[in-house]
Amino acid sequence: MKLSPREAPGYFAKPDPRKSGLLIFGQDPMRVALRRQQVIAALLGPAAAEEMRLTRLAGSEVRSDPALVLDAIKAAGFFPGHRAVFVEDATDACGPAILSVLENWQDGDATLIVTAGALKASSKLRKGFEAHPNAFAAAIYDDPPSRAEIEAQLKSAGLAAVSPDAQSLLSAYAAQLGPGDFSKLVEKIGLYKLGDAAPLSLKDVEACAPQSVEADLDDILNIVAEARSGEIGPTLRRLQAQGTNAVSLCIGATRHFRTLYAAASDPKGAAAGVGKLRPPVFGPRRDRIVRQASTWGPVKLEAALTLLTDTDLQLRSTGQTAPAMALVERALIRLAMLGKPR
Repeated sequence: MKLSPREAPGYFAKPDPRKSGLLIFGQDPMRVALRRQQVIAALLGPAAAEEMRLTRLAGSEVRSDPALVLDAIKAAGFFPGHRAVFVEDATDACGPAILSVLENWQDGDATLIVTAGALKASSKLRKGFEAHPNAFAAAIYDDPPSRAEIEAQLKSAGLAAVSPDAQSLLSAYAAQLGPGDFSKLVEKIGLYKLGDAAPLSLKDVEACAPQSVEADLDDILNIVAEARSGEIGPTLRRLQAQGTNAVSLCIGATRHFRTLYAAASDPKGAAAGVGKLRPPVFGPRRDRIVRQASTWGPVKLEAALTLLTDTDLQLRSTGQTAPAMALVERALIRLAMLGKPR
């Protein structure tokens, strides 16, 4: 049977031990692995490996010796409790052995969990699971996790109470980070909040959020937007030492000033304009963008974007002889001077 994307999360969280097998397949190995881990933990509990109730086989082993899967499914365990056999990285070459096991499966046998990469609709392995009345096939797509999936991850980390701002910021991180990195972030937040009964706040998430060079890039953009021209040179030297190039700086500055322009151009004011930004902006960063957009105004921001566009064209020109970083530094200083109140 086929598990739809809507049905799959619920089944992964609470798999049915009476079913003979489950095939999880998809393009992203990390997403597939996380779902497989979730299913096995829900099906067997945390002590399955120690109690030898989980048998793990590689797809290459199954291709070499097809009888391995059937033997593992039928084997009696030393400890009480449900058992599972996990076949990793299966391909259509493993199909005959795996599908034969499904046909010979009986009550009391171990559950068969199979993972695979992207399988076409014509795949014999995929079609076999989808057509079987007592087994499931679930495709894992590269879509960001839904709100319900994020809430389930937070709950499993002991974070049942979450403020709306923190939830929105986590949703933004879920869309930007890979599934493994986002899971690590949730785990880190859970440890950070251990023993703290207060609802998860925006500051809690920001305290645990991954730091990168982009944080330094934000620093230089805020310095320019707030007309602190004396700080531009030292900050640029630090960014350059970290490997940031002139084109990246120009692109980042253009993106930041476009954001300010979108906010400043709203008829209801900068605060209303920031509220319409996507992805949404929260907390201190939101207040800062509102303040910067209000200070600059749409007319000055148009001039700033024109200056940045001209600089970008100079950087990409084949006849350009001046050092790229010097061009960007000059443009940023001119922007800072433009932004000073008159």
